[in-house]
Amino acid sequence: MFEIGNSLREARLRQGLDLARAEDDTKIRAKYLQALEDERFDVLPAETYVKGFLRTYAEYLGLDGQIYVDEFNSRFAHPEEPLVAATPTRRARQRPSESSFVVVALAGIVAIAVLVVVAFAFGTDESNGDPASGLTGGRSSGEGSPPASPPASPGGTTRPARLAVAKLTVTAARGDCWVAVRAGAPNGELLFAGTIFRGETERFSGRKLWLEVGAGENLNVTVNGKRIRNFPRGEPVVVVTANGARAQA
Repeated sequence: MFEIGNSLREARLRQGLDLARAEDDTKIRAKYLQALEDERFDVLPAETYVKGFLRTYAEYLGLDGQIYVDEFNSRFAHPEEPLVAATPTRRARQRPSESSFVVVALAGIVAIAVLVVVAFAFGTDESNGDPASGLTGGRSSGEGSPPASPPASPGGTTRPARLAVAKLTVTAARGDCWVAVRAGAPNGELLFAGTIFRGETERFSGRKLWLEVGAGENLNVTVNGKRIRNFPRGEPVVVVTANGARAQA
């Protein structure tokens, strides 16, 4: 157990940094940084903001951000309500009408009739060659055509399947929202941490992205150009892959 605020303040002062400089570097407002150092966590909009700001500020000062989040959770955090996974709703498939079945059936009958006529004509030409010219329907008498060899793949090798990449677009469409994005895991490389102001958009890409937000209802989120419907409101942690997004409980 340690004092979160004092250790942050001491680390900042050791490096000769003031709050204005820290605000410019972290994109976190100075009043929130001051609140973290004073342990006045109620000043921040929500617990997700506290955790995200703690992690970002601590790592900015060269400290282990996860330790500060764990300490906050053990002393101040409230139990989190379970989140509903953000799975896009699928439209119910409509049963084809009876007229569709009739059209398909007629098309099938016509196709079969055409195949029968073509096969009959081909068989007639093949069996009745022209005696004067010595030609038969596509084959020389006494010799069969050599089997066609399968086409070789270019370069003689098979290319491995490319790993799918998630292209994430986050837009603060209805209000400001604090966002943190990490690559691969909850403690992976920090790609972004800060406030996306209303009307602004940030873009990220990776095979797996961890997204922490402070006000999910303010965001429009797309993955590979597809809008994520029913994106969780409030303060979710969302895992994003090329297949879409799902909230972590």
